Amino acid sequence: MAKIVAIHGVGQQFKGDAVIHREWWPAFLSGLHLSGCVPVNEGDFDCPFYGHLFRRLGTLSLSEQWQAKDLEEDEVALLQVIWSATAEAEPDVVPSLAEFAAETGLARTPQIVQRALSALARSRFWANVSQSLLIGDLKQVTRYFSDVGLRNKILDIVCDKITSETRLVVGHSLGSVVAYEALSRKPEEVVSFISIGSPLGIRNLIFDKLAPTPSAGGIGVWPGRIKSWTNIADKGDVVALQKRLAPLFGDRVKDILVSNGSDPHHGERYLTTREVGEAACEALWTKGF
Repeated sequence: MAKIVAIHGVGQQFKGDAVIHREWWPAFLSGLHLSGCVPVNEGDFDCPFYGHLFRRLGTLSLSEQWQAKDLEEDEVALLQVIWSATAEAEPDVVPSLAEFAAETGLARTPQIVQRALSALARSRFWANVSQSLLIGDLKQVTRYFSDVGLRNKILDIVCDKITSETRLVVGHSLGSVVAYEALSRKPEEVVSFISIGSPLGIRNLIFDKLAPTPSAGGIGVWPGRIKSWTNIADKGDVVALQKRLAPLFGDRVKDILVSNGSDPHHGERYLTTREVGEAACEALWTKGF
């Protein structure tokens, strides 16, 4: 019965709950220390793991070596969104779609995928991510929304950890999407939700596919019975495309920018920030709930 439930994002299929906990607990504790918060017990911090659901049998086979030709329509669209965000964040090294087309002389054809991958290969943000890994991560995001059975299995794993004892839910990257939907399913009065490096604001590909569905006016439903929501993003985090979620989910969302240095999307770097620590401290020690 954990007080804090922390939910990982994509690309974790070769880890496990104990591995994520080992990596995230000291980072989270460090953020609490910076905030001046009274430390919590390690046993109060739980990391539900769903990465294994993306792990195939025979993971060392060529079936895991994704190529450009393996991308489907929604994955191509998401890739283009990431390309545009990366080009905006790193204009000195990553050409935009228009610049790349002019440079190569190529028209808008199916070659757009390879052009996007080539552009991202120049990025500092994606420097340590291979083409195959990037494509695999894109597929995890789109599968979450397209595969109902998989989505329900992931949500069941996370919902099982959110109980009447839970005061805080933290979600990183796709984990923030999972957290949002899990909280929307639960009747418990969780004090706070902290989203870090969140893609929740990506229109059409993520925001508009959420459950519960946003209103006809384009406003997202408040997740469950949480009392507060703090959204934290690095200005260079291209996955957190929309840095401010308040315009999409209401003014109760508190949006905060932080600096994670050379690895702006890294989960542990977010967790070590004073801003995450302060938001967590407020949730853990708020009275009356």
